[in-house]
Amino acid sequence: MDKDISNLLDEWPFVPGQISVRLIEGKDHEPRVQVRLDLGFLQMKLDGRPDGQRPHECDSYLEYHEAQLTQMLGQGAAPDPGNEQAGNEQPESEQPEFDLSEDDESEELDRFLDSDECRHLREEAQQYYHRYIALLVLEDFESVARDTSRNLRVLDLFRDYAIDEEDRVAMEGHRPYVMMMRARALASHALKYEENKVAIHAIDEGIEALKLYYQSTGQEDLFDEAGEVDMLREMRDGLIPKLPVSQRAELRQRMEAAIVSENFELAAILRDELRMMGK
Repeated sequence: MDKDISNLLDEWPFVPGQISVRLIEGKDHEPRVQVRLDLGFLQMKLDGRPDGQRPHECDSYLEYHEAQLTQMLGQGAAPDPGNEQAGNEQPESEQPEFDLSEDDESEELDRFLDSDECRHLREEAQQYYHRYIALLVLEDFESVARDTSRNLRVLDLFRDYAIDEEDRVAMEGHRPYVMMMRARALASHALKYEENKVAIHAIDEGIEALKLYYQSTGQEDLFDEAGEVDMLREMRDGLIPKLPVSQRAELRQRMEAAIVSENFELAAILRDELRMMGK
C-alpha cells in the first residue's frame, strides 16, 4: 500500500496567505471538509467530533462531562472524577453572567475537572475551532454558529468546574473572539436569506453580550477598544443602508413607544438608527 500523499498535495497546491478549504466525499460516502496547510492538510467530519472519535461512548468529551454534571446536579452531590457513568441530558449552554470570582469557598466542592480532563477538552475545542474556521470559508454559517456555541459551553465548563484556577482562567481570553464569531455567523446566515433585520438583531445581541462580558470581568474600559466589537460594528454599519424604507416607520413607532414608557436608552438607540438610515 502506497502511503505517500505527494500526489494529493500536488493536485491541491498550497497558496500562502489563503485559507484553502474544500468538501470531499469519504469512503463511507459521508462528506468531509479538508483544509490545505503548508505541510499537508486537515480532514474533518462535518458532524460530531471533527476527528470522528467518541470518547467514553459520547459524541465528545464535552458531552460526556456535561452528562456527568447533569447527573451530579440531579443527585445533589459532586461527581466522582473517576466515575464514567453519564446521563443523557445536557445543561443549558447559555450563561447569564461571566463571574470568575470565588466568593463562596464551598464552590470548591463542586469542581470536578482535573488538569488531564481540562487538557482533553482544550485539545478537542481546538479541533472544533479548525472546523468552524473552515466552515466559515465554505459559508456554512449555520454550522459555524453550532460549533462556536459549543465551544462557549466548554469555556463555561472550565470557568465553573475546573479544579485548578489556572485551568479556570486559561481559556477565558478566547471568549470575546468566540462570541464575535458566533454573532457573525448568525448574522451571515440571516443575510443568506436576505433577512437584513434579523442579521442586525444578531449583531446587536452579540455586541450587548460582549458589553456584559467586559462589565462582569471589570474590564469596561476595554469594550470600546476590542477588535471583536469593532468587527461587529463595522458589519452592522454595512447593513443599515440595506434596511427597507418601510422599516423607517416601524423604527419611529418603536422610538415613540419607548419615550412614552420612559425607556430613554432604547429611544436613543432607535433615534440613532433612524439617523443612520437617513444617511
